[in-house]
Amino acid sequence: MSAGQRRLDIEQIGDVTVAKFVDKKILDENNIQMIGNQLFGLVEEDDRKKIVLDFTAVEYLSSAALGKLITMDKKVKSAGGKLRLCSIRPDIYEVFAITRLNKLFDIHDDQESALAGF
Repeated sequence: MSAGQRRLDIEQIGDVTVAKFVDKKILDENNIQMIGNQLFGLVEEDDRKKIVLDFTAVEYLSSAALGKLITMDKKVKSAGGKLRLCSIRPDIYEVFAITRLNKLFDIHDDQESALAGF
């Protein structure tokens, strides 16, 4: 596996950037680091203001990955942007609920509703 391998599929829909996670399980420290770098790059390098993170492929998320999401949320907000999450499986959503991160993040059922009224 090359170090430069992308962990996210980036798609531009109008003025919204949709980032889809490629991995089913986001556990590996190196992968999480790469995901974090790619996510932060959207804000810091590409100056994206409207970002939707699509979790359709994700079956498992480690707490370290959640940490990256929290940092991402802060970066987007401090840049005056908006971050939305979508297509989170019920068992992963449960983790968001237990940790009260469902209150921090703007979470939508699917990409369509996440894009609506952005």
